[in-house]
Amino acid sequence: MESSDQKKEKPKILLAYSGGLDTSVAIHWLKQMHGCDVVTVTVDVGQTDDLKDAMRRARAIGASRAWVIDAKKEFADAYVLPALKANALYEGNYPLGTAIARPLMVAKLVEMAKRLGADTIAHGCTGKGNDQVRFEVSIMALAPDMKVMAPTRDWKMSREEEIEYAKAHNIPIPVTVDAPYSIDESVWSRAIECGVLE
Repeated sequence: MESSDQKKEKPKILLAYSGGLDTSVAIHWLKQMHGCDVVTVTVDVGQTDDLKDAMRRARAIGASRAWVIDAKKEFADAYVLPALKANALYEGNYPLGTAIARPLMVAKLVEMAKRLGADTIAHGCTGKGNDQVRFEVSIMALAPDMKVMAPTRDWKMSREEEIEYAKAHNIPIPVTVDAPYSIDESVWSRAIECGVLE
């Protein structure tokens, strides 16, 4: 039984937060569109970004909590070293740094979602690449009852429109229309992408 003076708890969504454009906009968008409590989790696999700054930015945008999980050693020992031993290069050329980091990131996200009582994990992967599949299949394998959201697929904004959305809602972002690049780093690799490069 619930009385009228009891507050109903907002649904809690755990957002895989990189600190970049997509996930920064996603904090605000998820809160506005779903009326939810957004908790961000950044899994540190060796990014050179200031992750404490990313935590502060997430909180400033509206995340109720922001976490950074240090997984550098586990990533190096259990993922990078076996990849090196296997000569895991895409088309014999490209180190699979981003691809091999995703299962570890998802394992940490699922663990944290369960710990915090979140029933949904959101990610910032776009609908155009394999990253969304890596996230979603891994989440479904580890937590079949967990809901998965991909705001970038739902909102259908271009990168330029996301930048405008961020400006309109005073969301601090690390990119501009002139430098819209997305950079994915780890102790193993650095990948840079954006429409003009693709």
